[in-house]
Amino acid sequence: MKILVAVKRVIDPYVKIRVNADNSGVETKNIKMSMNPFDEIAVEEALRLREKNLASEVILVTIGNDACQETLRHGMALGADRAILVRTEQSFCSLNIAKILQKIVLDTQPQLVMLGKQSIDGDNNQTPQMLAALLDWPQATYASKITINDECIRVTREIDGGLETLDVQLPAIISTDLRLNEPRYASLPNIMKAKRKPLDIIELDTLGISLKQHIQILNVAAPLVRQGGIKVDSVQALIEKLQHEAKVL
Repeated sequence: MKILVAVKRVIDPYVKIRVNADNSGVETKNIKMSMNPFDEIAVEEALRLREKNLASEVILVTIGNDACQETLRHGMALGADRAILVRTEQSFCSLNIAKILQKIVLDTQPQLVMLGKQSIDGDNNQTPQMLAALLDWPQATYASKITINDECIRVTREIDGGLETLDVQLPAIISTDLRLNEPRYASLPNIMKAKRKPLDIIELDTLGISLKQHIQILNVAAPLVRQGGIKVDSVQALIEKLQHEAKVL
């Protein structure tokens, strides 16, 4: 079984986000970047399936500029066999990302596609579901446990009321949640080996996909600074402030 894992380069989750001076987006220059944490979990699970001899190859794919090669090299240092960069300077909405991934899936012919349930920059949680719809493949989202037997994948997912178990036929799309596993660290020998692993660069224009911008960002602003609270001497004083000043009672 061949597994394709889609990953994304995002601002490191431990970096404080700053808005650009022109309010066109967030500041990314001289900012530490890393692989999206949910995608790291997808990579880790794909590697574990290969180590159990349930998969023959793990392929990474990302969409972005040349700087994204660093993210792919990191994934190959973790253990992925090869990687694909769909090179473009543009940023796309979830639907267009799904259309690009659809083309890559059709070209590489994996039996399983894994993605993080969402990226921490947009938090849209849309691409896995849209990709499944475009491919007309079964899907299982928010996976917290995965087992494979024959042509079926059993996925346990967390829902509001508890746990839900799904049996999904291959080929399939799975999006991963935080509880699925604990990603490994890349060792120095594997980091050196990753430099020699194949990384294919495909220009977006050569894919022959017609993409339309569905979303336009008009303005990006930092949230308002929260005002400090106050202390009151009694319950009656609290009620009066809620009634007369806050007007919530």
